[in-house]
Amino acid sequence: MWIQVRTMDGKETHRVDSLSKLTKVDELRVKIMELFKVEPERQRLFYRGKQMEDGHTIFDYNVGLNDIVQLLVRQKIAPVNVIKSKDKEAELSDSDSGCGSTQSESDKSSTHGEAEGQTASTSAQTNTPELIDPGFGYYKINELVDARDLNMGAWFEAQIVNVTKTTKTPKEEAAEAQPAEEEILYHVKYEDYPENGVIQLLAKDVRPRARTVYQWHQLEAGMIVMVNYNPDDPKERGYWYDAEIQRKRETRTLREIYAKIILGDAGDSLNDCRIMFLTEIYKIEEPGSLSDDPPGSESPLKRSNGPECKHCKDDPDKNCRWCNCHICGIKQDPDKQLLCDECDMAYHTYCLNPPLTSIPEDEDWYCPGCRNDTSEVVLAGEKLKESKKKAKMASASSSSQRDWGKGMACVGRTKQCTIVPSNHYGPIPGIPVGSLWKFRVQVSEAGVHRPHVAGIHGRSNDGAYSLVLAGGYEDDVDDGNEFTYTGSGGRDLSGNKRTAEQSCDQTLTHMNRALALNCNVPVNDKNGAESKSWKEGKPVRVVRSCKGRKHSKYCPEEGNRYDGIYKVVKYWPDKGKSGFLVWRYLLKRDDDEPAPWTRDGKERIKKLGLTMQYPAGYQKEKENKNEVEEEAATPSKAKRKRKSQGSESTKTSPGKTPKKVKVEVYKLSQEQKALIKNDKPNKKLWDEAMESLSLGPKFLNKVEEVFLCICCQEVVYQPITTECQHNVCRECLQRSFKAEVYTCPACRHDLGKNYSMTVNKSLQNILNQFFPGYSNGR
Repeated sequence: MWIQVRTMDGKETHRVDSLSKLTKVDELRVKIMELFKVEPERQRLFYRGKQMEDGHTIFDYNVGLNDIVQLLVRQKIAPVNVIKSKDKEAELSDSDSGCGSTQSESDKSSTHGEAEGQTASTSAQTNTPELIDPGFGYYKINELVDARDLNMGAWFEAQIVNVTKTTKTPKEEAAEAQPAEEEILYHVKYEDYPENGVIQLLAKDVRPRARTVYQWHQLEAGMIVMVNYNPDDPKERGYWYDAEIQRKRETRTLREIYAKIILGDAGDSLNDCRIMFLTEIYKIEEPGSLSDDPPGSESPLKRSNGPECKHCKDDPDKNCRWCNCHICGIKQDPDKQLLCDECDMAYHTYCLNPPLTSIPEDEDWYCPGCRNDTSEVVLAGEKLKESKKKAKMASASSSSQRDWGKGMACVGRTKQCTIVPSNHYGPIPGIPVGSLWKFRVQVSEAGVHRPHVAGIHGRSNDGAYSLVLAGGYEDDVDDGNEFTYTGSGGRDLSGNKRTAEQSCDQTLTHMNRALALNCNVPVNDKNGAESKSWKEGKPVRVVRSCKGRKHSKYCPEEGNRYDGIYKVVKYWPDKGKSGFLVWRYLLKRDDDEPAPWTRDGKERIKKLGLTMQYPAGYQKEKENKNEVEEEAATPSKAKRKRKSQGSESTKTSPGKTPKKVKVEVYKLSQEQKALIKNDKPNKKLWDEAMESLSLGPKFLNKVEEVFLCICCQEVVYQPITTECQHNVCRECLQRSFKAEVYTCPACRHDLGKNYSMTVNKSLQNILNQFFPGYSNGR
C-alpha cells in the first residue's frame, strides 16, 4: 500500500510506497528522511489529530490506503554548553520556551526515544541539587551517573555524593605510575538500593547517566550499547549490562537482536543472547561528552530493573513464601532461615515441624517436602510402589473396564440460554414440544434442562424446574400422560461412578425436596402428601431420554426429546425393589400442546419441521469418518464399481429430491400484535422480524437477533430507542455516559451530554411477552 506525507504548510507532498499495515512508525520516518531530507529525530508525524509514536504500527493509527499523514519539521537545536549559574539556566529555559520552533516539554517527554541526541528537558530538573565541582575528575558532586556493581557487572542508576583522592606516598605514586583519574575515588549511592549505603568506586566503574535511546535503524553489528538482560531467565526483565551487538535480523513481522553480554571488567561474557527489550537500548555516554542536556540531567526514561522476586515484586510490606520463609512468608529473622539444597526454598527454624532449636551441622539440608522417606525407597528387584495420592483414588480399587471418553456428558457448554433465567418455571420460548437433541449437553444449552448429568434441576428452597426420564431407577413407571418418578439419592456414587445399586434409604432433602415443593400442598417429609387441585402446582419441564426406551415405549428411539409441562399430583415414601426406602412422585401432563407420541403431536412435529438437532460439525465429521472406514474395508475393485454406480445414481437422482415440508407459521396473539403496532419508533425493525413468521418457532430467534444490545450482546432490557433508531439497554448506555462517551454505541451518532434516557415501554412489554422472565437478574 501507499500513503501521502504532506508538510504542515502544505508546500511539499510526497507519496510513500512499499508500506504494509505492520510497518512501524520508525520505519516510516526512515522512508520520509529519504524523500524530505529530514532526520528522523526532527520529524513529528500527525494523523487525524494524533501524534504518531515510535514502536507502534501504522495499523494502530488506522492509516489507510492513500491517506495523508502531516509532517511537522523541528528546527535543529545547537549544542548547549554546561552552565553552572542558576540564573543563566533560568535565562536559557526562558529563551527556549519563548522560541516558537522548539519542542514543548510535553512533546519531549512523549517522544523521548525517537533518536540519538534527543534528551529530557532541563526544566524537569528544578529539584535537582546544585552540582558542585570538586576541582578534579570528570564528575561533580550530586551528578547523576551510572555505577557498576563489581560482583554482577551490571550498571545501576546512582548519584555521586562525594569525590576524593586516594592517599598515597610519593614513592608509591612513582612506582605505580597510575593515571590521575585512577587515583580519584567516587563515593556513589545507588538510587534503588539506599540500604547499600555509600560505595567507593574508581573512574572506570562510573560513567555519565545514559540518556539517549537508539532507534532500530541506528543499531548495527559491532556497536557497544547498554541493554536490559536477565541471565537466569532471558525472557524476563533483568539488569542493565554492556553488550556488543553480534547480529541484527528483521522480517515482516519480527525484529531480533543478538548480542554478547559483557559481565563486568574481567572479560567474562555471554554469547549469542537474544535481547528482548528492543526499544530500551541506550547509548553509552563517554566521560565529558556533551549533549543537548548538561551532564547530571536525569535520563529521559527511568530505567526499570527486574525485581529480585517475581511474586511479591520486592515489596517489603508484603508476605511472600517464595523469597522468604516458605511456611509463614514473613520477612524477618534472615539469620534463622535454612535454605533447602533441593528446592532452594527458605524455612525459619521455628516454623518447621518439629521446630529446630539450632542450625543443623549437616553439610546438606533438605526441607520436609524434599526429604526422602527411607521406607518409600524401592530397592533393586522390588515392585514399584504406588504413590500415596494414587492409592487414595477410586480407580486404584475399581475393576471397571468402561471407556468414559466417548460420551458427551462432561463436554463444556459452548453457549448458554439467556432469554430466560436459570430458575424459570414453564416452557422455554421458541422450543415447542417434540424438540429433539442428540446429546444432553445440547438440552442444557437450550435451557430446557440445565444440568449435564443430574436428573432433577431445582433448588431445595424453591422447587424443581425440569427433570429427565432416563430409566435410571427400576421403580419408575411411565404411562405417557402420567408417570411415577423415583427421587434421587440412596446410592454410593463414590469413585466417580455414574450409577450404582440402591444401598441406603432416600431422604426428602435436596432435589427430592425441590420436586415435592412443586406439589400444591404443604411439605410433609414423613408421610408425603397429595394435592386435590394438582393443576395449580408449579410446572415441571419433562425431557425423555432414549436411555429409558428399555423401560418405556414413550421414550424416543434416539436422543433426548422435550415432552412438555407436567405437574406433581402426589409424593410418598415407599419400599423399593431393592429393599430400601425411596421417595416416589406421581406427575400428570398439563400442556396445551399435543404429546409427541400422539397422532396430533406427530402432525405438529411435521408442520413445525422439527428434526434431530446435532452439535455444529457433528454430522459432517461422522460422515467423513464413515467414508474412511468404508473405504478401508472395501476392496479396490468393488470401490471403483460402487463409485461408478454412485455417479450414475447421482445423475438420475435430481428428479427424486425429497419434498420440502411447509413449516407452520408462528401465530401472534391480538395483544402481541397491538404491542408491536404501538412500538412506532421500531416499525422498520418489526417489519424485518415479521418476515420470519413463516419460519415458525425460529421467528423468536429472529426477534432475539434484531433486538440485541450491541454492548452486552443480550436481548435489550429497559430499552432506550435512540434518535438514530438503535436500541440499547439503559444500564449499558448509562455506563457509556459515565465514561464520558455521549454517542450511540451502534453508529456513534452524537446524543449530547444531557440526553434524556426514556425507556421504550412498548418494546419492553412485547419482549416480556416473547421471552417471559428474561429480565430476572438483569
